[in-house]
Amino acid sequence: MTGEPSRSARTRPGGRSDAAPGVVSYRLARQRLVEAHARGHRTDEEVCDAQPELRRVAHSCGIPANEPCPICDGDDLVTVAFAFGPGLPRAGRVVASLAEMQKLRTRGKPATCYLVEVCTSCWWNHLRESYGIPARR
Repeated sequence: MTGEPSRSARTRPGGRSDAAPGVVSYRLARQRLVEAHARGHRTDEEVCDAQPELRRVAHSCGIPANEPCPICDGDDLVTVAFAFGPGLPRAGRVVASLAEMQKLRTRGKPATCYLVEVCTSCWWNHLRESYGIPARR
């Protein structure tokens, strides 16, 4: 393992497949961090450090991940999507629905989407994947 993002063939929330061009999965980096925590090399405070804005977004816009939190084993793991690109707010835009994603795709400017997992119990958070949103007219 090199710590580089990996590509996988699993299915993401929303029905998209990681096999799509330009999708980067951070699954291996996540696995290494979870294992380091399990071995005691990382504390809860180091891995459960979601920022206040991410916490707010996770509570209000998070989509259930349908898997347990890798740190606390609770059922409160959600995913949140953020988009960055020309014409979007500097801090990014939360993409809370498929309709919002469709708007981004048809606005005529490219963007990059980042899918973050957050546990609303222990505040574990990790980047799951990123992918480009091409400009379509």
